[in-house]
Amino acid sequence: MWRGGATAASAARALRSRLLPDPIHYPATSLAPIASAHTSSSSAPSSAAANSVVEEAAAAAVSVSQQAGSVSDALRHYGRCYWELSKARLSALVVATSGAGYVLGSGNIVDIAGLCCTCAGTMMVAASANTLNQVFEIKNDAKMKRTMRRPLPSGRISPAHAAMWATSVGAAGTALLAWQQIHPVNTWVGAVVGAIPPLLGWAAASTDLSLNAMILPAALYFWQIPHFMALAYLCRDDYLAGGYRMFSFADPTGKRTAWVSLRNCLYMLPLGLFAYNWGLTSEWFGLEASLLTMGLTIGALSFVLEPSPKTARRMFYGSLLYLPAFMAGLLLHRLRNEQKVHNLAEKSELNGVLYGADLQDEERAKQKCEDRKPSRAQSRPPVAYASVAPFPFLPVPIYES
Repeated sequence: MWRGGATAASAARALRSRLLPDPIHYPATSLAPIASAHTSSSSAPSSAAANSVVEEAAAAAVSVSQQAGSVSDALRHYGRCYWELSKARLSALVVATSGAGYVLGSGNIVDIAGLCCTCAGTMMVAASANTLNQVFEIKNDAKMKRTMRRPLPSGRISPAHAAMWATSVGAAGTALLAWQQIHPVNTWVGAVVGAIPPLLGWAAASTDLSLNAMILPAALYFWQIPHFMALAYLCRDDYLAGGYRMFSFADPTGKRTAWVSLRNCLYMLPLGLFAYNWGLTSEWFGLEASLLTMGLTIGALSFVLEPSPKTARRMFYGSLLYLPAFMAGLLLHRLRNEQKVHNLAEKSELNGVLYGADLQDEERAKQKCEDRKPSRAQSRPPVAYASVAPFPFLPVPIYES
Protein backbone atom coordinates (compact mmCIF):
# COMPACT_ATOMS: atom_id res chain seq x y z
CA MET A 1 0.00 0.00 0.00
CA TRP A 2 2.73 2.49 0.90
CA ARG A 3 4.69 1.75 -2.22
CA GLY A 4 1.61 2.19 -4.40
CA GLY A 5 0.67 5.47 -2.70
CA ALA A 6 4.15 6.87 -3.26
CA THR A 7 4.00 5.94 -6.90
CA ALA A 8 0.65 7.69 -7.34
CA ALA A 9 1.90 10.81 -5.55
CA SER A 10 5.02 10.99 -7.75
CA ALA A 11 2.94 10.59 -10.88
CA ALA A 12 0.61 13.36 -9.74
CA ARG A 13 3.55 15.69 -9.07
CA ALA A 14 5.02 14.97 -12.49
CA LEU A 15 1.70 15.69 -14.22
CA ARG A 16 1.23 18.89 -12.25
CA SER A 17 4.75 20.06 -13.04
CA ARG A 18 4.10 19.61 -16.79
CA LEU A 19 0.67 21.22 -16.94
CA LEU A 20 1.03 24.04 -14.37
CA PRO A 21 3.34 27.04 -14.87
CA ASP A 22 6.76 27.20 -13.30
CA PRO A 23 6.42 28.80 -9.81
CA ILE A 24 9.83 30.46 -10.14
CA HIS A 25 8.97 32.32 -13.37
CA TYR A 26 5.23 32.65 -12.70
CA PRO A 27 4.85 32.90 -8.89
CA ALA A 28 1.54 34.76 -8.95
CA THR A 29 -0.26 32.15 -10.99
CA SER A 30 1.30 29.16 -9.29
CA LEU A 31 0.76 29.85 -5.58
CA ALA A 32 -2.99 29.30 -5.65
CA PRO A 33 -2.90 25.81 -7.16
CA ILE A 34 -0.12 24.80 -4.76
CA ALA A 35 -2.01 26.09 -1.74
CA SER A 36 -5.19 24.39 -2.82
CA ALA A 37 -3.31 21.18 -3.34
CA HIS A 38 -1.97 21.28 0.20
CA THR A 39 -5.35 21.99 1.76
CA SER A 40 -7.22 19.38 -0.23
CA SER A 41 -7.09 15.68 0.26
CA SER A 42 -3.96 13.91 -1.05
CA SER A 43 -5.92 11.04 -2.54
CA ALA A 44 -7.89 12.95 -5.26
CA PRO A 45 -7.48 16.38 -6.89
CA SER A 46 -10.10 19.05 -6.52
CA SER A 47 -12.67 19.77 -9.22
CA ALA A 48 -11.13 23.22 -9.99
CA ALA A 49 -7.72 21.75 -10.61
CA ALA A 50 -9.21 19.07 -12.82
CA ASN A 51 -11.06 21.67 -14.87
CA SER A 52 -7.93 23.76 -15.33
CA VAL A 53 -5.98 20.73 -16.47
CA VAL A 54 -8.66 19.87 -19.00
CA GLU A 55 -8.79 23.46 -20.30
CA GLU A 56 -5.02 23.66 -20.69
CA ALA A 57 -4.94 20.32 -22.50
CA ALA A 58 -7.68 21.48 -24.86
CA ALA A 59 -5.84 24.77 -25.51
CA ALA A 60 -2.65 22.86 -26.25
CA ALA A 61 -4.51 20.61 -28.68
CA VAL A 62 -6.02 23.63 -30.43
CA SER A 63 -2.58 25.26 -30.69
CA VAL A 64 -1.06 22.13 -32.18
CA SER A 65 -3.95 21.85 -34.65
CA GLN A 66 -3.50 25.48 -35.67
CA GLN A 67 0.23 25.01 -36.18
CA ALA A 68 -0.39 21.90 -38.28
CA GLY A 69 -2.93 23.78 -40.33
CA SER A 70 -0.54 26.70 -40.91
CA VAL A 71 2.25 24.33 -41.99
CA SER A 72 -0.13 22.55 -44.37
CA ASP A 73 -1.29 25.88 -45.81
CA ALA A 74 2.30 27.04 -46.27
CA LEU A 75 3.26 23.83 -48.04
CA ARG A 76 0.21 24.08 -50.27
CA HIS A 77 0.91 27.75 -51.05
CA TYR A 78 4.58 27.38 -51.94
CA GLY A 79 3.99 24.12 -53.74
CA ARG A 80 1.48 25.87 -55.98
CA CYS A 81 3.91 28.75 -56.56
CA TYR A 82 6.75 26.37 -57.46
CA TRP A 83 4.43 24.50 -59.82
CA GLU A 84 3.49 27.68 -61.67
CA LEU A 85 7.04 29.07 -61.72
CA SER A 86 8.37 25.83 -63.17
CA LYS A 87 5.64 25.65 -65.84
CA ALA A 88 5.32 22.00 -64.94
CA ARG A 89 3.20 21.00 -67.95
CA LEU A 90 5.65 22.49 -70.42
CA SER A 91 8.60 20.99 -68.54
CA ALA A 92 6.87 17.62 -68.58
CA LEU A 93 6.76 17.79 -72.37
CA VAL A 94 10.51 18.43 -72.43
CA VAL A 95 11.01 15.50 -70.07
CA ALA A 96 8.91 13.25 -72.31
CA THR A 97 11.02 14.07 -75.36
CA SER A 98 14.22 13.58 -73.39
CA GLY A 99 13.04 10.22 -72.10
CA ALA A 100 11.99 9.13 -75.58
CA GLY A 101 15.44 10.00 -76.90
CA TYR A 102 17.05 8.03 -74.08
CA VAL A 103 14.98 4.96 -74.85
CA LEU A 104 15.66 5.21 -78.58
CA GLY A 105 19.38 5.49 -77.99
CA SER A 106 19.55 2.62 -75.48
CA GLY A 107 19.34 -0.23 -77.97
CA ASN A 108 18.06 -3.56 -76.69
CA ILE A 109 18.46 -2.88 -72.96
CA VAL A 110 17.11 0.25 -71.27
CA ASP A 111 18.80 1.35 -68.06
CA ILE A 112 15.85 2.27 -65.83
CA ALA A 113 18.02 4.07 -63.27
CA GLY A 114 19.68 6.11 -66.00
CA LEU A 115 16.31 6.91 -67.54
CA CYS A 116 14.94 8.13 -64.21
CA CYS A 117 18.02 10.27 -63.57
CA THR A 118 17.79 11.74 -67.05
CA CYS A 119 14.12 12.62 -66.69
CA ALA A 120 14.54 14.03 -63.18
CA GLY A 121 17.57 16.12 -64.12
CA THR A 122 15.87 17.43 -67.24
CA MET A 123 12.78 18.37 -65.21
CA MET A 124 14.87 20.27 -62.68
CA VAL A 125 16.86 22.16 -65.29
CA ALA A 126 13.73 23.05 -67.25
CA ALA A 127 12.01 24.23 -64.07
CA SER A 128 15.01 26.40 -63.22
CA ALA A 129 15.08 27.97 -66.68
CA ASN A 130 11.35 28.72 -66.64
CA THR A 131 11.59 30.27 -63.17
CA LEU A 132 14.54 32.49 -64.09
CA ASN A 133 12.67 33.59 -67.20
CA GLN A 134 9.80 34.82 -65.02
CA VAL A 135 12.19 36.50 -62.58
CA PHE A 136 13.68 38.56 -65.41
CA GLU A 137 10.28 39.44 -66.88
CA ILE A 138 8.26 40.50 -63.83
CA LYS A 139 7.46 43.97 -65.18
CA ASN A 140 6.40 42.66 -68.57
CA ASP A 141 4.24 39.92 -67.07
CA ALA A 142 2.52 42.43 -64.77
CA LYS A 143 1.27 44.41 -67.80
CA MET A 144 -0.34 41.43 -69.55
CA LYS A 145 -3.69 39.94 -68.59
CA ARG A 146 -2.49 36.45 -69.45
CA THR A 147 0.49 36.58 -67.06
CA MET A 148 -0.42 39.15 -64.40
CA ARG A 149 -1.70 36.41 -62.05
CA ARG A 150 1.56 34.52 -62.00
CA PRO A 151 3.26 34.15 -58.59
CA LEU A 152 5.77 36.98 -59.07
CA PRO A 153 3.56 39.73 -60.59
CA SER A 154 0.75 38.96 -58.14
CA GLY A 155 3.12 39.15 -55.16
CA ARG A 156 2.47 35.62 -53.92
CA ILE A 157 6.20 35.00 -53.77
CA SER A 158 9.19 37.32 -53.73
CA PRO A 159 11.75 37.54 -56.56
CA ALA A 160 14.55 36.60 -54.17
CA HIS A 161 12.68 33.47 -53.10
CA ALA A 162 12.02 32.52 -56.73
CA ALA A 163 15.68 33.10 -57.64
CA MET A 164 16.81 30.88 -54.76
CA TRP A 165 14.39 28.17 -55.88
CA ALA A 166 15.65 28.37 -59.48
CA THR A 167 19.30 28.28 -58.41
CA SER A 168 18.91 25.33 -56.08
CA VAL A 169 16.79 23.19 -58.41
CA GLY A 170 18.99 24.08 -61.41
CA ALA A 171 22.18 23.14 -59.58
CA ALA A 172 20.65 19.85 -58.44
CA GLY A 173 19.42 19.01 -61.94
CA THR A 174 22.76 19.88 -63.53
CA ALA A 175 24.63 17.75 -61.01
CA LEU A 176 22.27 14.84 -61.63
CA LEU A 177 22.70 15.08 -65.39
CA ALA A 178 26.46 15.44 -65.08
CA TRP A 179 26.56 12.33 -62.92
CA GLN A 180 24.69 10.14 -65.41
CA GLN A 181 24.95 11.85 -68.84
CA ILE A 182 28.61 11.45 -69.68
CA HIS A 183 28.86 10.76 -73.41
CA PRO A 184 31.17 11.56 -76.36
CA VAL A 185 28.42 13.76 -77.79
CA ASN A 186 29.47 16.38 -75.23
CA THR A 187 31.79 17.90 -77.85
CA TRP A 188 28.94 18.64 -80.25
CA VAL A 189 26.66 19.90 -77.47
CA GLY A 190 29.41 22.18 -76.23
CA ALA A 191 29.93 23.45 -79.78
CA VAL A 192 26.29 24.54 -79.93
CA VAL A 193 26.65 26.39 -76.64
CA GLY A 194 29.85 28.04 -77.84
CA ALA A 195 28.19 29.23 -81.06
CA ILE A 196 25.34 31.05 -79.32
CA PRO A 197 27.15 34.17 -77.91
CA PRO A 198 27.74 35.92 -81.27
CA LEU A 199 24.09 35.30 -82.13
CA LEU A 200 23.09 36.96 -78.86
CA GLY A 201 25.32 39.93 -79.65
CA TRP A 202 23.74 40.32 -83.09
CA ALA A 203 20.25 40.17 -81.63
CA ALA A 204 21.17 42.80 -79.02
CA ALA A 205 22.43 45.23 -81.69
CA SER A 206 19.91 44.52 -84.46
CA THR A 207 16.16 44.24 -84.61
CA ASP A 208 16.07 41.08 -86.71
CA LEU A 209 18.01 37.89 -87.32
CA SER A 210 18.94 37.30 -90.94
CA LEU A 211 21.21 34.85 -92.69
CA ASN A 212 24.12 37.22 -92.10
CA ALA A 213 23.79 36.60 -88.37
CA MET A 214 24.62 32.92 -88.88
CA ILE A 215 28.08 33.41 -90.41
CA LEU A 216 30.08 33.78 -87.20
CA PRO A 217 28.02 31.22 -85.18
CA ALA A 218 28.49 28.67 -87.97
CA ALA A 219 32.22 29.34 -88.06
CA LEU A 220 32.44 28.93 -84.28
CA TYR A 221 30.47 25.69 -84.32
CA PHE A 222 32.47 23.98 -87.07
CA TRP A 223 35.76 25.36 -85.72
CA GLN A 224 35.25 23.85 -82.27
CA ILE A 225 35.06 20.29 -83.59
CA PRO A 226 38.61 19.98 -85.02
CA HIS A 227 39.94 22.10 -82.16
CA PHE A 228 38.62 19.81 -79.43
CA MET A 229 39.15 16.64 -81.41
CA ALA A 230 42.86 17.39 -81.54
CA LEU A 231 42.81 18.22 -77.83
CA ALA A 232 40.93 15.02 -76.98
CA TYR A 233 43.47 12.98 -78.95
CA LEU A 234 46.44 14.66 -77.25
CA CYS A 235 44.98 14.42 -73.72
CA ARG A 236 43.29 11.03 -73.82
CA ASP A 237 44.93 9.85 -70.60
CA ASP A 238 43.94 13.00 -68.71
CA TYR A 239 40.34 12.78 -69.85
CA LEU A 240 40.26 9.10 -68.93
CA ALA A 241 41.58 9.85 -65.46
CA GLY A 242 38.99 12.57 -65.00
CA GLY A 243 36.13 10.27 -65.95
CA TYR A 244 35.16 12.06 -69.20
CA ARG A 245 34.09 9.99 -72.18
CA MET A 246 35.59 11.56 -75.26
CA PHE A 247 35.24 10.53 -78.88
CA SER A 248 38.91 9.55 -79.06
CA PHE A 249 38.50 6.78 -76.44
CA ALA A 250 36.83 4.46 -78.94
CA ASP A 251 39.40 5.35 -81.62
CA PRO A 252 42.82 3.97 -80.65
CA THR A 253 44.32 4.62 -84.08
CA GLY A 254 43.03 8.20 -84.32
CA LYS A 255 41.66 7.74 -87.85
CA ARG A 256 38.03 8.47 -87.00
CA THR A 257 38.99 11.49 -84.92
CA ALA A 258 41.04 12.87 -87.80
CA TRP A 259 38.26 12.33 -90.33
CA VAL A 260 35.75 14.14 -88.12
CA SER A 261 38.16 17.08 -87.94
CA LEU A 262 38.66 17.15 -91.71
CA ARG A 263 34.93 16.98 -92.44
CA ASN A 264 34.16 19.99 -90.26
CA CYS A 265 37.03 21.95 -91.81
CA LEU A 266 35.47 21.38 -95.22
CA TYR A 267 32.18 22.71 -93.90
CA MET A 268 33.88 26.05 -93.18
CA LEU A 269 35.20 26.57 -96.71
CA PRO A 270 32.15 28.40 -98.20
CA LEU A 271 31.53 30.68 -95.19
CA GLY A 272 33.66 33.51 -96.58
CA LEU A 273 31.88 33.37 -99.93
CA PHE A 274 28.52 33.35 -98.16
CA ALA A 275 29.50 36.44 -96.18
CA TYR A 276 30.33 38.28 -99.41
CA ASN A 277 27.35 37.00 -101.37
CA TRP A 278 24.89 37.95 -98.61
CA GLY A 279 26.27 41.49 -98.42
CA LEU A 280 27.94 41.24 -95.02
CA THR A 281 31.54 41.81 -96.12
CA SER A 282 33.54 42.83 -99.15
CA GLU A 283 34.96 40.42 -101.71
CA TRP A 284 38.37 40.49 -100.01
CA PHE A 285 37.04 38.65 -96.98
CA GLY A 286 35.79 35.84 -99.20
CA LEU A 287 39.33 35.36 -100.47
CA GLU A 288 40.99 35.67 -97.06
CA ALA A 289 38.56 33.35 -95.33
CA SER A 290 39.00 30.74 -98.04
CA LEU A 291 42.78 30.87 -97.66
CA LEU A 292 42.56 30.61 -93.85
CA THR A 293 40.21 27.64 -94.04
CA MET A 294 42.42 25.95 -96.62
CA GLY A 295 45.36 26.21 -94.22
CA LEU A 296 43.37 24.61 -91.40
CA THR A 297 42.07 21.95 -93.80
CA ILE A 298 45.62 21.07 -94.84
CA GLY A 299 46.48 20.56 -91.16
CA ALA A 300 43.48 18.28 -90.72
CA LEU A 301 44.43 16.37 -93.87
CA SER A 302 47.92 15.76 -92.51
CA PHE A 303 46.29 14.47 -89.32
CA VAL A 304 44.21 12.07 -91.42
CA LEU A 305 47.21 10.80 -93.40
CA GLU A 306 49.35 10.33 -90.30
CA PRO A 307 47.43 10.26 -86.98
CA SER A 308 50.05 11.11 -84.39
CA PRO A 309 50.54 13.57 -81.52
CA LYS A 310 52.72 15.70 -83.81
CA THR A 311 50.07 16.21 -86.50
CA ALA A 312 47.31 16.59 -83.90
CA ARG A 313 49.32 19.28 -82.10
CA ARG A 314 49.95 21.05 -85.40
CA MET A 315 46.23 21.12 -86.18
CA PHE A 316 45.47 22.31 -82.65
CA TYR A 317 47.84 25.28 -82.91
CA GLY A 318 46.46 26.04 -86.36
CA SER A 319 42.95 26.21 -84.93
CA LEU A 320 44.16 28.67 -82.28
CA LEU A 321 45.39 30.99 -85.03
CA TYR A 322 42.39 30.49 -87.28
CA LEU A 323 39.63 31.87 -85.08
CA PRO A 324 41.10 35.31 -84.22
CA ALA A 325 42.20 35.78 -87.85
CA PHE A 326 38.72 34.90 -89.12
CA MET A 327 37.02 37.26 -86.68
CA ALA A 328 39.47 40.08 -87.41
CA GLY A 329 38.88 39.75 -91.15
CA LEU A 330 35.14 39.65 -90.61
CA LEU A 331 35.24 42.91 -88.65
CA LEU A 332 37.76 44.57 -90.95
CA HIS A 333 35.93 43.89 -94.20
CA ARG A 334 32.34 44.26 -92.99
CA LEU A 335 30.16 46.60 -95.00
CA ARG A 336 28.37 49.49 -93.38
CA ASN A 337 24.69 50.11 -93.98
CA GLU A 338 25.23 52.84 -96.58
CA GLN A 339 27.56 50.66 -98.57
CA LYS A 340 25.15 47.74 -98.32
CA VAL A 341 22.34 49.89 -99.72
CA HIS A 342 24.60 51.11 -102.53
CA ASN A 343 25.62 47.56 -103.43
CA LEU A 344 22.04 46.38 -103.36
CA ALA A 345 21.03 49.29 -105.60
CA GLU A 346 23.79 48.46 -108.07
CA LYS A 347 22.78 44.83 -108.08
CA SER A 348 19.13 45.69 -108.62
CA GLU A 349 20.02 48.11 -111.44
CA LEU A 350 22.23 45.53 -113.06
CA ASN A 351 19.51 42.94 -112.72
CA GLY A 352 17.04 45.38 -114.26
CA VAL A 353 19.33 46.02 -117.22
CA LEU A 354 19.88 42.31 -117.72
CA TYR A 355 16.18 41.65 -117.37
CA GLY A 356 15.38 44.39 -119.91
CA ALA A 357 17.93 42.99 -122.34
CA ASP A 358 16.39 39.56 -121.95
CA LEU A 359 12.95 40.99 -122.67
CA GLN A 360 14.22 42.72 -125.77
CA ASP A 361 15.83 39.50 -126.96
CA GLU A 362 12.60 37.61 -126.38
CA GLU A 363 10.59 40.21 -128.27
CA ARG A 364 13.00 40.11 -131.19
CA ALA A 365 12.85 36.34 -131.27
CA LYS A 366 9.05 36.43 -131.28
CA GLN A 367 9.06 39.01 -134.07
CA LYS A 368 11.36 36.86 -136.16
CA CYS A 369 9.12 33.86 -135.67
CA GLU A 370 6.09 35.84 -136.71
CA ASP A 371 7.89 37.19 -139.78
CA ARG A 372 8.80 33.68 -140.86
CA LYS A 373 5.20 32.46 -140.67
CA PRO A 374 3.20 32.70 -143.97
CA SER A 375 0.54 35.38 -144.03
CA ARG A 376 -2.97 33.92 -143.78
CA ALA A 377 -4.65 37.12 -144.99
CA GLN A 378 -3.38 36.64 -148.55
CA SER A 379 -4.69 33.06 -148.90
CA ARG A 380 -8.30 34.30 -149.13
CA PRO A 381 -9.21 37.35 -151.21
CA PRO A 382 -10.75 40.21 -149.24
CA VAL A 383 -13.48 40.67 -151.91
CA ALA A 384 -15.13 37.38 -150.95
CA TYR A 385 -15.57 38.52 -147.39
CA ALA A 386 -16.78 41.92 -148.55
CA SER A 387 -19.43 40.41 -150.82
CA VAL A 388 -20.72 38.17 -148.04
CA ALA A 389 -21.31 40.80 -145.41
CA PRO A 390 -23.31 43.54 -147.26
CA PHE A 391 -25.01 41.21 -149.76
CA PRO A 392 -25.77 37.93 -148.01
CA PHE A 393 -28.22 36.87 -150.70
CA LEU A 394 -25.53 36.81 -153.41
CA PRO A 395 -23.40 33.70 -153.92
CA VAL A 396 -19.79 33.85 -152.81
CA PRO A 397 -17.54 34.35 -155.82
CA ILE A 398 -14.98 31.72 -156.62
CA TYR A 399 -11.44 32.85 -157.35
CA GLU A 400 -8.84 30.96 -159.26
CA SER A 401 -5.43 30.82 -157.80
